[in-house]
Amino acid sequence: MLYAIIGHDAPNSLDKRIAARPAHLARLQTLQDEGRLLLAGPFPAVDAVDPGAAGFTGSLIVAEFQSLQAAQEWAAADPYATAGVFRQISVQPFKKVLPA
Repeated sequence: MLYAIIGHDAPNSLDKRIAARPAHLARLQTLQDEGRLLLAGPFPAVDAVDPGAAGFTGSLIVAEFQSLQAAQEWAAADPYATAGVFRQISVQPFKKVLPA
């Protein structure tokens, strides 16, 4: 089943995000290589593709996992979570409807 993982960034965590990004992307690449990643990306803090020093407010990942618990465990072990980038993470089932 698909699960939506939403990480909400801690205040002033841009430096931590930049430092943890290579490891975070490597985990996402593994999901992609396994055919389990639907989409992933950050929420810019301002209305711009490159928010610069404004940074980001969080991230969204939609991927396939065996169970809600497996998705929660994966999210808790993400480098953004362990490095303190995320102040809160929510994980919930997701049903893709469109595009078909």
